[in-house]
Amino acid sequence: MSNWIDVAAEADLFEGAGIAVTPLNLDIAVFKVDDGVFAINNECSHGNAKLCDGFVEGNFVECPFHQAMFDVRDGSIACGPATEPAKAWPVKIENGRVFLDVSANG
Repeated sequence: MSNWIDVAAEADLFEGAGIAVTPLNLDIAVFKVDDGVFAINNECSHGNAKLCDGFVEGNFVECPFHQAMFDVRDGSIACGPATEPAKAWPVKIENGRVFLDVSANG
């Protein structure tokens, strides 16, 4: 069963930047890139840094602390020092709103 939650207006998203959202008290970063809109956990798996504050280039976000890089499309690690991927969340856009499916929480 899906649990789609409205988290932002699509107009609030800009390419090259992330925004933080907190559906059900989950800390999630939402990114708009050429390939679409994607969401991953907002905390770097290497340290206590917010990925929404990182540098975005193409489909990748660079952690602002130690330069680990994550693919915003699936949370996979593109460059260390992080060793754990960031959890990715399903995203859909409807009527200009961004929805996340947080049913996979846990």
